[in-house]
Amino acid sequence: MEQQEIIAVVGLNASGKTQFVDRLRKQMATDSVRYIAFCDSYGAATDKSYYLQLRWNQHDIDAETPVVGDVLERSFLLSGPDDSERRSLQNRLYRLFAMEPLLDKYVITLSSGELRKLQLIKTLLARPRTLILDNPFIGLDSDTRRQLKVLLRQLAAEQHLTLYLVLSRADDVPDYVTRTIRTTDEAEFMSEPAPLSDEKRHALLTLPAHADDYCADIVADLRRVSIRYGERTILHNLNWTIRNGERWALSGQNGSGKSTLLSLICADNPQAYACDITLFGRQRGSGESIWDIKKHIGYVSPEMHRSYQRNLPCLQVVASGLKDTVGLYTRANDEENAVCRWWMWLFGIDTLADRPFLSLSSGEQRLVLLARAFVKDPELLILDEPLHGLDAQRQRLAKDIIDTFCQRRNKTLIMVTHYRQELPACITHQKTLTR
Repeated sequence: MEQQEIIAVVGLNASGKTQFVDRLRKQMATDSVRYIAFCDSYGAATDKSYYLQLRWNQHDIDAETPVVGDVLERSFLLSGPDDSERRSLQNRLYRLFAMEPLLDKYVITLSSGELRKLQLIKTLLARPRTLILDNPFIGLDSDTRRQLKVLLRQLAAEQHLTLYLVLSRADDVPDYVTRTIRTTDEAEFMSEPAPLSDEKRHALLTLPAHADDYCADIVADLRRVSIRYGERTILHNLNWTIRNGERWALSGQNGSGKSTLLSLICADNPQAYACDITLFGRQRGSGESIWDIKKHIGYVSPEMHRSYQRNLPCLQVVASGLKDTVGLYTRANDEENAVCRWWMWLFGIDTLADRPFLSLSSGEQRLVLLARAFVKDPELLILDEPLHGLDAQRQRLAKDIIDTFCQRRNKTLIMVTHYRQELPACITHQKTLTR
């Protein structure tokens, strides 16, 4: 543990990176050490009242819910003296992360990328001597990732900082690291990811179709959709038509409204009833329930990951996708459990069926939630940053499953990612949101 180093801790999912870091923190055990883990279950330790749709049901936010500016200022005052040098660093971080427009937002309403920025600023303002960042680049748009890499290098030099970067992918390792600690053999870590096996590909392609599928020509049609929260406009006069069989990549900077847009399609946002939206050929608000809509949609997102705060067995987490609930409130029958185990086998996680969800690595949790999204064999698959935290091997597996799934009739895809290389080959259309 040399001082003033930049150290990469790299390895495949479940190879022991988090255990290594936990042991390292116990050895150092000092107030000058700061640790942040970006595993998508952010907030689970403090936001016990959080539920999946809270971000879009802002009338449920109570008066004590903090706004970003208050949180950052309180963190600034608690973490050291109010001097010009620290104020200069604060302003520098605000510029890097474009925080000024966010200062009056409720923390609970931040996108996953915005919340990561908030956590990074709070930690960097404390000016630790040792900083451990677990997957710091996931959830950030490409410009912010690039700028953060530059900033971390500069801060390490200026503040004599020892920096540990815990990473699952070789292309996330900055070129300026001074040492690499591997929890996976280098040859295995750098090896070419294996494609989906012929057995699994055939099994997926030959799944029988459902008799009660909508088979609508137009899966979603949004016309002049506008979403506002107070004085803040998230979406303005947006038009988007998604036809059966199309595979869309949805992109945009952090905070551009991607997750809000998807919440309208997933029936999680109450403002959908005030908008001109047709789903599977049915006008929203014409009498269908949200459950009528959800049973045809498979969905995964950072908000979904954040919602799973109970330590359920992984089989129950997958089975909750059959019921469109967060957690399982109705016991799955033998036939449903068999379906869940089949999808877990497809994603290579069938051995985790009885393991508690919160005991898994973040990459393993992500695969469980992906199996949950697919378990209904849905007509519309909505994947919001689905490959976060996955190593190259498991990314290839997930991409191949998405590709193969979309070769079947009556399958439509919307996928969000800030990494172009995460997009599967099946993508046919692109939509970009701007702030």
